[in-house]
Amino acid sequence: MKILFAASASGDAVAAPVYADRKLSDAAKALDSATSGAVTRAIDASRFKGGAGDLLEIAAPAGVDATRIVLFGLGDQSKLDGNGAEKAVAGVIKSVLTSGPKAVSVHLDGDADQLCRGALGATLASYRFDTYRTKLAEDKKPSVASVEMVSSHAAAAEKLWAEWAPVAEGVTLARDLVNETPNALYPESYAEKVKELSKLGLEIEVLGEAEMEKLGMHALLGVGQGSVRESKMVVMKWNGGKSGDKPISFIGKGVTFDSGGISLKPGQGMDEMKGDMGGSAAVVGLMAALAGRKAKANVIGVIGLVENMPDGNAQRPGDIVKSMSGQTIEIHNTDAEGRLVLGDVLWYTQERFDPKFMINLATLTGAILIALGHEHAGVFSNDDDLVAKLEKAGKASDETVWRLPIGPEYDRQIDTPNADMKNVGEGRMAGSITAAQFLKRHVNEKPWIHIDIAGTGMHAGSKDPRQPTFGTGYGVRLLDRLVRDNFEG
Repeated sequence: MKILFAASASGDAVAAPVYADRKLSDAAKALDSATSGAVTRAIDASRFKGGAGDLLEIAAPAGVDATRIVLFGLGDQSKLDGNGAEKAVAGVIKSVLTSGPKAVSVHLDGDADQLCRGALGATLASYRFDTYRTKLAEDKKPSVASVEMVSSHAAAAEKLWAEWAPVAEGVTLARDLVNETPNALYPESYAEKVKELSKLGLEIEVLGEAEMEKLGMHALLGVGQGSVRESKMVVMKWNGGKSGDKPISFIGKGVTFDSGGISLKPGQGMDEMKGDMGGSAAVVGLMAALAGRKAKANVIGVIGLVENMPDGNAQRPGDIVKSMSGQTIEIHNTDAEGRLVLGDVLWYTQERFDPKFMINLATLTGAILIALGHEHAGVFSNDDDLVAKLEKAGKASDETVWRLPIGPEYDRQIDTPNADMKNVGEGRMAGSITAAQFLKRHVNEKPWIHIDIAGTGMHAGSKDPRQPTFGTGYGVRLLDRLVRDNFEG
């Protein structure tokens, strides 16, 4: 879908904001005048109040060229922020996406940044994954081909959009990766997709099993040994900062399909385990966004790609493996595999690149869903200042996080008499925390954050108009905001 900016509306559908208590914006007043009061009559005949999320459509209005007018509520005008603008415009686009209009003009008050946030909301709302739908009826296909953001600040917003469009593209890329089928997206093919990003200026390096074997990455390799697909690790470098400055780093879990291995998952819902690489998708989308907008920072992205399958060579409960760190791990459950992948990748990243900090993302535990639902990602860290920056970025991007504790009392739960640690805690208690404790044993004293996105990276029932079904692309906007607000210059 094409994003445009203009000083006046030209679309066949026109959307105008209304504030709390039915207060018309200037654009809505102009439409009311042009239609001889049709806007106020429609509002008076409805329950539309102008609250955030309210929508009211007027079909075939006389007096204007548009085939329809869409009124959208923004609530209290003094409290409107970028997140509110995103949601409001997303709601408009979601409501008309398949209903006939080809071009939608959206009036939005505010500065250039507000206008770009509205455009971002439109882009997020228009996302579809129809790749494999061969019999989709014409009236179910999107009709909207362009969205025109209308404002006196259009010229400034068009220039600023060059910084926001790559973020939208990064989210789209992450969503596409999560939604892709596991027979099409597996470690080798995933690595090939990432290599295509070199056209953006990213340096891409792919390590195979032979290279990882030499590095001693037996925790990661153990997860993939039951699959016919070769495990991979992909390194992405963006050198946009000062030469010689230490990079910042982002690490992603990329289990392209998680059957649970020998500790087989239940059949119901197993198809969704194609999305168990959501953490890696966020890192790939982020790196594409940073490169696309030419971020002034040195950034390393590393993803560990494996497929966790049960066969005669699969890892067994009771096996003991040695990670790249030299620590030994007793496998108690082969479905607690993501931490094994991340442990090796975290160690590799700090040993090779010595970054300022490491942030990893992973659809790691079902327990985080029990704790936080789909509303927040769980955060665990050894650095209070870095967490504060991330929390602020979460509020600014509307990809929110919630910090949970780690500590010695939880760390003891992964001790075992047979090895340096085991890969699960004690039963179902504090499952997300003990997973974080496992990762912490692979970061030394390096500033580090673990973000568990099992509840936010995959979500099929969101009422947020910016969210599609299933793959959300969570993490791209959050981490882009973290970088742009704190680590560029």
